[in-house]
Amino acid sequence: MEIIVNGEKRPVSPMSVLNFLESLGIDPRLVAVECNLEILPKSDYETTILKDGDRLEIVQFVGGG
Repeated sequence: MEIIVNGEKRPVSPMSVLNFLESLGIDPRLVAVECNLEILPKSDYETTILKDGDRLEIVQFVGGG
């Protein structure tokens, strides 16, 4: 199946948003995820299963001063 992540198509197998983030080496505590134009609560990362055609926007928090 294929999803769109930050505007780019990516082939993936069915998995949770949490598993997808971990597969990319992303710490789920440090990002915000929008799935199909809705902000996904962190509590739903593990139970939200990606489906063909889903659109994800992943925003990573950056510290600085």
